[in-house]
Amino acid sequence: MGDALKLYNTLTREKAEFRPIDPDNVRMYVCGPTVYDFAHIGNARPVIVFDVLYRLLRHLYGEDHVTYVRNITDVDDKINARAKRDYPDLPLNEAIRKVTEKTADQFHKDIAALGVLPPTVEPRATEHIDGMVAMIQTLIDKGNAYVAQGAEGREVLFDVPSMPDYGRLSRRNLEDQQAGARIAVESHKKSPADFVLWKESAADEPGWDGHFTFEGKTETINGRPGWHIECSVMSEKHLGETFDIHGGGLDLIFPHHENEIAQSCSAHGNHVMANVWMHNGFVQVEGRKMSKSEGNFFTIHELLETENFGGRKWPGEVLRLAMLMTHYREPIDFSVKRLEEAERLLARWPVTEAADAAVDEGVREALHDDLNTVAAIQRLHALAQEANADAGKLPVFAASAELLGVLPEAPEVDVGQRAAIEAAVTQRLAFIREKNWAEADRIRDELASQGIQLKDSKNKETGERETTWEVKR
Repeated sequence: MGDALKLYNTLTREKAEFRPIDPDNVRMYVCGPTVYDFAHIGNARPVIVFDVLYRLLRHLYGEDHVTYVRNITDVDDKINARAKRDYPDLPLNEAIRKVTEKTADQFHKDIAALGVLPPTVEPRATEHIDGMVAMIQTLIDKGNAYVAQGAEGREVLFDVPSMPDYGRLSRRNLEDQQAGARIAVESHKKSPADFVLWKESAADEPGWDGHFTFEGKTETINGRPGWHIECSVMSEKHLGETFDIHGGGLDLIFPHHENEIAQSCSAHGNHVMANVWMHNGFVQVEGRKMSKSEGNFFTIHELLETENFGGRKWPGEVLRLAMLMTHYREPIDFSVKRLEEAERLLARWPVTEAADAAVDEGVREALHDDLNTVAAIQRLHALAQEANADAGKLPVFAASAELLGVLPEAPEVDVGQRAAIEAAVTQRLAFIREKNWAEADRIRDELASQGIQLKDSKNKETGERETTWEVKR
């Protein structure tokens, strides 16, 4: 397959050739959204980045030989708070279901508009509670977890010092973390770094019965899982104890991914959870950190459907291309200027259908170099200009654009619209034969306003004028 795929591994801080554990089943897990609110533009970046990697892996190993798992976190204290706020008159569990269904549905609609393929599996945390209880019990049995009485109820905590190489991913030394930390005498934690695996729920909070055996007794703690244990269990369930790639945003390295590794490796007795850890850079908006207080917090839905950013709506393909115009590991400044640049680029690319052709070598080489989408898009633009001049080069452009998920496709035209367009084209040709240029131009301009572009030519055999049309974006 030519040059090998090379990926930057956060765990080793090096770029190295990717070698799957099993080429017949390449496995990737990416942390998905916590569905308490609509996904914002920062959430869109990992979804788009790892969609490109998913497409590339399918291209290299075959669609049936890649398993991509992206989870949905539908149990979280933020979800509980949102449910109480938005549906105060409903029972909490019913209110939570309304919040998570609404936000998960919107997430799916939003990312579909960004050209994102569905993952192979999309597990929900609430569907894996039994697995979480089982893994927590394993950690208790192995001496990596303990039960303690906290201020708000009992908790099962992970004993961080019980894992000697904790901190390998983030390069955080446990002693450094504890330096200067003050442990109150009444603190229920053995170490300040210990984190929650299971937390007892109050009477007005959702919970599941967790049966845990410790210190020679079995007790039921009605509670809910900690955030980190969710991903450890979902990834094991669908990908196995050790898999190829784990991805997410830079902000997840610590504590989330570090704690996932601690749980999974301790429970399974493994040295690694995933062989390659990949993280995308932060997203700023117009040069500033995104926050609601700054007034520069935008959801994907807002960008697609409202005029709140730059005074206009933005097509999903423009948002996607704008994200890919910066290397995934670099910080990105998401701005109106960047979107306008992406839109101008797309406007110069031919609208075409997917083609069964070989991907351009330059595009492939760029993506094989740690997903260098910047270089890939530069090469793709050159291919677009070649295809504009020579229709014979359209298939290579189409195949290459499809690999990046940025293939410009014409909007679908239904039968009624098509008939109306054909009738208008026929009428215009009649006006041209009558030399009624004003009416002919009027029809051309009306069609152009609807996104229909006409192209006049002469029939090589009869010499008569012919007109073809296409839908432009």
